[in-house]
Amino acid sequence: MCSSVFKVTKRPFWILPTIVLSQFACTSLWFAGNAVLVDIQQLWGLGNAALSYMTSSVQLGFIVGSLLFAFFTISDRFSSRIVFFTCSLLGALSNLCIHLIANDLASLLLFRFLTGFFLAGIYPVGMKIAAGWYHKGLGGAMGFLVGATVVGTGFPHLLKSLGVSLPWEFVILTVSGISVIGGVLILLLVPDGPYLTSGTTFNSRAFLLIFKSKDLRCAAFGYFGHMWELFTLWAFIPVFLNQYAGTNMLTLNVSFWTFCIIAIGFVGCSGGGLLSKKAGSPSVAFYQLSASAICCLLSPMMFHVSVELCLIFLLFWGIVVVGDSPQFSALTAQTAPQELVGSALTIVNSIGFFITIISIQFTNYLTNFLHPKYIFLFLIPGPIFGLIYLWPLLKRKDKTG
Repeated sequence: MCSSVFKVTKRPFWILPTIVLSQFACTSLWFAGNAVLVDIQQLWGLGNAALSYMTSSVQLGFIVGSLLFAFFTISDRFSSRIVFFTCSLLGALSNLCIHLIANDLASLLLFRFLTGFFLAGIYPVGMKIAAGWYHKGLGGAMGFLVGATVVGTGFPHLLKSLGVSLPWEFVILTVSGISVIGGVLILLLVPDGPYLTSGTTFNSRAFLLIFKSKDLRCAAFGYFGHMWELFTLWAFIPVFLNQYAGTNMLTLNVSFWTFCIIAIGFVGCSGGGLLSKKAGSPSVAFYQLSASAICCLLSPMMFHVSVELCLIFLLFWGIVVVGDSPQFSALTAQTAPQELVGSALTIVNSIGFFITIISIQFTNYLTNFLHPKYIFLFLIPGPIFGLIYLWPLLKRKDKTG
């Protein structure tokens, strides 16, 4: 006990910044394909459905990777930092293969799937690395880590906006390069922490508990509603902005503003993490999800307002649409039986990401016969569903203080 306390008090100041920077660098792989899709569509003659197929491929890869990593307890059998480093290299290589090997939709989807698979050894493993260094204050650290993931997700769009005169290969090469750098930083600067513990073997009983335990069901189903909206909004923001610019005859740097709308979610994640210390996770998640539902409802009206007001609205939405994500993870961990926390988180996350595939494909189907300004209306059921299940946790929190 004394040894652990001593190590924590001597925790190097660079630990959290390094993990955050590495998480940002490596999760930039997530939407790298989305940022260059327009160029690839023109080059390979791909249809509009390529957006939904490609995004769903990454999500499916992440689901399969998460389940396999958990089932074989990869981050317990091997050092978490080694797993993170290895997956950063393999993820970078999979992303790079879009440039080196892919030449049609099938090969593009394969390498996007593989990228998602290796992200399963980056995003959750980065959180485990942080948990090895933080006992108290882990919630705040997680807020920054999820925020870094959000910025990383939008980063390829920023590269695309800054390199408009450069070939699309530049974005792919750069993202793969910074992913490698992120993995190297973890390997060299972040040793295994004093609180790092081995988890239990993956237990499928946690699946049944999601539906039997009322509190865990509330947390999980709230997260499912949140996930119906999140990645679909991120994937289709460029479609929405392009249509807005065309309708109002404006010139808009769509890639730049897509990055801003996604990346500003860092404010919601980190700020929500700090607020949760006083207000509690149920309150932070409930009110951010409520605000996001209102944004879904108001989204068609943005086509009839000034560009400044439209962008402010979308930036606000970018904050609240993901700011509740760390709180749902915290609620799931808090409501699951202690011996099944890891398995419950894995299953809940996997179901949540599967829901994003359905939502993305459904929204893509709607674009065939609906004006893009209406497509986000169909995201409303997600937040409403989530709010209904969050309500009991919020009421209980208010009664207990």
